[in-house]
Amino acid sequence: MVDPSRHTRHNPARFWATGFRSARTRGYPRLDERYRPSTEGLLREFKLTADDLIVIHDDLDLEPGRLRIKQAGGDGGHNGIKSIIEALDTQQFVRLKIGIGRPAPHRDSADYVLEPFTNDELEVLTPCLDRAVDALECLIHRGTITAMNQFNVREKPTEEDGEEG
Repeated sequence: MVDPSRHTRHNPARFWATGFRSARTRGYPRLDERYRPSTEGLLREFKLTADDLIVIHDDLDLEPGRLRIKQAGGDGGHNGIKSIIEALDTQQFVRLKIGIGRPAPHRDSADYVLEPFTNDELEVLTPCLDRAVDALECLIHRGTITAMNQFNVREKPTEEDGEEG
């Protein structure tokens, strides 16, 4: 059976996650409410705690192509994050958010995240995912604070973008 969310806004990390040993490659299903024990089981199997966990997910509140690293916090309306918080009984884990932007007014967000990316969106997303790989490596090797300082910045417009620096 084909996963209907395979190439959708809901799974931007899927395009590059195969380069990392992830929960999916270890045979764990997506971490949603149906699989809450998987989150705990994954941490237990690798002898990790929630403090060691890095969750990569889509974020409607970030413009497409923007990254944001967050140390901890609420679910922000994201059901997958809500499920992980409930399963672990803590909000203390790192998130690497990949911006997918909001749908047009009067469009359902749930439908929007399950739609495939447009070619224009893919042009923005591809370099973002390269930066996400760099951000993940920085998180792992240099720590959360360093990664946040390096990747939670807006790039300044250039003169080519029609703005003067």
